[in-house]
Amino acid sequence: MPHRVQSFVHLHLVSDSTGETLIAVARAVAVQYASVRAIEHVYPLVRAANQLDRVITEIEAAPGIVLYTLVNTELCHRLEATCAEMNVPCVSVLAPVIDVFRSYLGTEWTPTIGGQHVLNNEYFRRIDALNFSMAHDDGQMAGDIEDADVILVGISRTSKTPTSIYLANRGIKTANVPLVPDIPLPDHVTRAKKPLVIGLVATPERIVQIRQNRVLALKGDEKSAYVDRAAVAEEIAATRRLCAKQGWPLIDVTRRSIEETAAEILAFLKEHRSV
Repeated sequence: MPHRVQSFVHLHLVSDSTGETLIAVARAVAVQYASVRAIEHVYPLVRAANQLDRVITEIEAAPGIVLYTLVNTELCHRLEATCAEMNVPCVSVLAPVIDVFRSYLGTEWTPTIGGQHVLNNEYFRRIDALNFSMAHDDGQMAGDIEDADVILVGISRTSKTPTSIYLANRGIKTANVPLVPDIPLPDHVTRAKKPLVIGLVATPERIVQIRQNRVLALKGDEKSAYVDRAAVAEEIAATRRLCAKQGWPLIDVTRRSIEETAAEILAFLKEHRSV
């Protein structure tokens, strides 16, 4: 018999590492239940019995769904047994995937706490990409822009910087260059050979809304062309004309999260690299 719909649910996320995997999985599922608000309790770096004691105490105080990624078998068994006694669901997020790997590969797994966070070449590639992207934010350090994997161009408030940082965390060196009315785009961008150049746009309404909030926060001129809808619409049209002329992909970020925009950029980059 299905449970009665609640207005909220306690979600206990127990990890022996950073908890990032659990948080991503939990939020991907929780968002499917619009009428229920998930109250997250995150417990990272749980690697000893006394640490699990504190977790169990909090679960007892606020019963709810328990998700975990623990490598230590004793801790797993204890958490599951305790949750069973409290009659609360307890699920190992990685166990089904581990079982599939084991079945397909025909070999036992080698438990490694936080194995995805080791300081290997991939890790340092991401750090290098992050340093590059921060140094090349908002049109800075143009001299070595050819070393970028991606160059984002767009008018103010099209999420160029956060998208660049997100891509950097995926190991993609990203530069972003602002498009400013009456100022030509630098030659090093239009002449770039190796990097993939992508334009970002949004609806005039969305841009104006974000800019107005910024102007209010900075106590600036609320009647300037920066927040004028007609002027903003022309900026967007100019972006579209530029990208069409240069043959650059264009992404409308109006209703996209940073993650969704980045996913489309990565798809374009894969295609770009295969040419």
